[in-house]
This record gives sequence, structure tokens and C-alpha cells, in this order.
Amino acid sequence: MASTPELAGAVSSVAPDRTLLERARLFVLLGGLTAFGPLSIDMYLPALPAIGRDLAASESVIQLTLTACLVGLALGQIVAGPLSDRLGRRRPLLIGVAGYVLASLLCATAPAAPVLVAFRLLQGLAGAAGIVIARAIVRDLYVGSAAARYFSRLVLIMGLAPILAPVIGAQILRFTSWHGVFLTLAFIAALLWLGAAVALPETLPAARRSDGGLLGTLATFRALLADTRFIGYALSGGLAFGAMFAYISGSPFVLQGIYRVSPQTFSLIFGINALGFVVTSQINGSLVGRIHPARLLVAGLIMAASAGVALLLIVLIGGLGLAAVLPPLFFLVSSVGFIVPNATALALSRRPNAAGTGSALLGVIQSGVGAAGAPLVGVAGLSSALPMAAVIAVSGSGAILAFFLTSAVATRRDRTIAASPPA
Repeated sequence: MASTPELAGAVSSVAPDRTLLERARLFVLLGGLTAFGPLSIDMYLPALPAIGRDLAASESVIQLTLTACLVGLALGQIVAGPLSDRLGRRRPLLIGVAGYVLASLLCATAPAAPVLVAFRLLQGLAGAAGIVIARAIVRDLYVGSAAARYFSRLVLIMGLAPILAPVIGAQILRFTSWHGVFLTLAFIAALLWLGAAVALPETLPAARRSDGGLLGTLATFRALLADTRFIGYALSGGLAFGAMFAYISGSPFVLQGIYRVSPQTFSLIFGINALGFVVTSQINGSLVGRIHPARLLVAGLIMAASAGVALLLIVLIGGLGLAAVLPPLFFLVSSVGFIVPNATALALSRRPNAAGTGSALLGVIQSGVGAAGAPLVGVAGLSSALPMAAVIAVSGSGAILAFFLTSAVATRRDRTIAASPPA
């Protein structure tokens, strides 16, 4: 049997050839690109109620702007990931980031909720290039535990986005309207485009690029979908992300509408929870060289499922107040620091020669689960936190169930193959 790629810790020859300053600059740039998702979602969360009032739309309709962005992120990754396997990483990335700048400017001018939903879809489509290609670049440079460690370190930057974005968004609302939030997103993306144009190296040499065209891309997708372990890593990570996204999309209305916290207090709560995410990801990065990434992934999944069930019970009991709701939300968000880096590294290790396509499918599953759950958390409006709690509990429990079921199926298949006589 071939050596297990998940256990490898070597790095490719690309990373050591660069100076410390170049590696630090690349690290910051990749962190900024992977933060496209949190920036696109979290910065305007404090403005959701105001957008609803300004555009005369219900909570569920306004939450569709979140869903549209996630759908765009999913579809965009399907295109950008395989393209980066064929054309290299730089060109598709620069085109995508430039498109994000334009889409953000369009969002700032949206005159009605349906128009904003459409522009948010475009924003997600363009922003997907930064997310999917950044993951592929890491896989170009690092493998196995080294990749999991690098993804954990990237969360230090990516985690600053949900900490700072709602705070920045809330402060912007003090001086201007929600339109200013999207103008700020356009400005940040323009800076990232400039940084990528100047400092981003091409990490996929021509000799390693895919030349199979559309049929080759479809064949790679089929191979990944048939890989039970890849599906297990992707589903468990995607469902855990879905639980966190239910919190992201529902908490502005639950905390501000039901528990009556101010936009500034909400941004503080959101930032504290995101800080837990950053801390656990750094703990994960310190442990991943000594503990198998799959074991750390399981620990995070148990944490997420427990937090989801606890939150649901608290809401069902009722009358326990804000102080009872906050701890399970904190542990839910913190659990993702163990789940995302390990699920991503383990999934991408299954098909190292098609990191862009694998990263795309991983992102599609993650974004698709989040997009499916987002509208459900708002079905009760401002009258109950039960929909949000139920989606979080079901997603968190489903994540750990998906991991163990796919692991059991893959292990049984491996044993069957090993026991079969040679042809």
C-alpha cells in the first residue's frame, strides 16, 4: 500500500527558495484572500436590520443576500478551481479579485432587495477565486501535517476578519449608511488585488498543470465524489461550517431583536466568539505535528455537536436569558478552529495533483450546506431563537455522524480490497 498522504510532513521545493520576508508577505496575502468569505459576510451583519428597513424587506428576504453570496462562492469555486489547475494560479486569481471590486461597488448602489441579492451573487462568484486558489496554493507548497499546520496559521489572519469586520461595520454605520460597508469591501479587495499583482508567485509550474480540458475536470470531480474519505472530510467540515453559518446569519436578529443588544454590543460578542476560533486554530497548529489531524478533527466535531445540542436544549427550556445562550455559541465557533484546518488538509491530500479542483469541490460542499441552512434560521422572524438553534444542532450532530459513517464505509472497503486475492 502506498504511504498515507495525510501523514506526510514534507514541503515542496517552492517554499524554502523564498526569503523570510517573501514568505511572510505571501502568508499575509493568502490570509487576506481566504478572508474574502468572512469579510463578505461579517462586515455587513450589523447592518442587516437597517438594510431591511431601508429596502422595505423582511428578515428572510434580507437573509437571502447571505444565501446568494454563499451560492456565488460555491459556483465560483467550481469554475475558478479547475481553471487554476489548467492556467496556473495567478491569472484566474487576479481576474476574480478585480471582479469582486466591481461587484462590491454594484452592491453599494443597489436600489432594492432583489437587486442586492443579485449583486451579492456576483460578489460571491468573483470572491470565490481568492478563497479556492489560496487553498490550492497552500497545497502546492505543503503536504500532510505541514499543510494542516499552515492552514491553522492562516486562520490567525482569516480569524481577524470575523473579529474586526463586524466592529468595522458597526463603526461605519455610525458615520454613514450600509452603502459605506460595501464601498469599504471594494477598497479592501482593491488593496488585495494590488498585493497579489505585485507579490504573488506562480506556484503551479506549467509541467504540473492539467491539460484534460472539461472532460478531465469532470473525471477529477467524479473521482473525488467516489472517494469516501474525501466525502467524509468534506461533509463533516461542510456541516460544521453550516452550523457556524446558521449562527452567523441568525445571530444579528436573535441577539439584537430578541435579546435587545445594541449593534456595538453585538459586534463585541461576535468578536469574542471569533477570538475563540483563532485561539483553537493556533492550538491546533501547535498540536498537529504530534497528533494526527483526523484525531484533532474528531475532537472539534464532538465539541461542535455538544454545543449545538446544548444550545437547542437552552432555547427549548426558555427563560434562561442571554447569559445561558452565549457559552454554547462560543464553543460552537471555537470548535471550527479544530475542524476547518484539518478537514481541509485531509481532503486536499486525497488528490494532490488536482488541488484546485479538490479545493473547489470542498468549497462547494461547504458553501452549499451554509446556503441551505441560512434561510431556515429566519423563518420565525424576531419571535423565537428556535430555528437558529435547531439548524445549529442538526448541522453539528450531522457533521460528526457523517465523519464516522464515511470512515466506517471506507475502512470496510479497504479491508475488503486487502483481503481480496491478487488478480
